Amino acid sequence: MASLIWTVVVVLFVLWLLGVALQIGGGLIHLLLVLAIIGIIYNLLVGRRAI
Repeated sequence: MASLIWTVVVVLFVLWLLGVALQIGGGLIHLLLVLAIIGIIYNLLVGRRAI
């Protein structure tokens, strides 16, 4: 499950970078970045609980 979350985070981050570079998407670009950050935080919290 953790690798799936990391995959989603990487995809969201890449889409965010493409949106910023191509100047498309407006507020959606920043929403993608926020979702990626939430995914990272969630993965770190869940990973620490398992240790």
